[in-house]
Amino acid sequence: MNGLFRHLPNLLTALRLAAAPALPALLMHGEYSMALGIFAFAGLSDAADGYLAKRFGMTTRFGRYLDPAADKLLMLAAFLTLSVMKVSPWWLAALVIGRDVAIVLAVIMAFVMALPLRVQPLFIGKVNTVVQVSYIGLMLIFLVFGIAAPQISGWAALVTAVFTIVSWFAYAGLWFGAFFARNRIA
Repeated sequence: MNGLFRHLPNLLTALRLAAAPALPALLMHGEYSMALGIFAFAGLSDAADGYLAKRFGMTTRFGRYLDPAADKLLMLAAFLTLSVMKVSPWWLAALVIGRDVAIVLAVIMAFVMALPLRVQPLFIGKVNTVVQVSYIGLMLIFLVFGIAAPQISGWAALVTAVFTIVSWFAYAGLWFGAFFARNRIA
């Protein structure tokens, strides 16, 4: 595969990275339909770049780092902005961001401590991502159509929090497993 097609997955990821600052700007200016469109594009581009990279062997080292960074930045922007707008509770944004920060710090600590930690996505992490994306999508749909559904929003926030916490514990379990494995070996 030559030319631009070979770089298409990274280009899609770069566009998703650009969506991260666009989403809050659109939301803060009341452009909810455009924000939902950007968010939907980001989701579709994430699926497309992953498919293309795997299907056609176009994975790159750069893409392996850029893809999750783009995803995390978009989710960070969405949760923070929706919290500022009082559409989503602050505690949920803090939980989602805290989990991601904890995972990054754990990976850094594992590297520094030379722990035998394999950095790989877990199934629960993928499910958690789907739940978080669905929550953001639901909140954006409510904004677009002017729907005030505090009970549904509350339950959706609670379900998102539960999956976030379960995922956090699963990744913590990996880290502690690597920690104890190294200390048994040493």
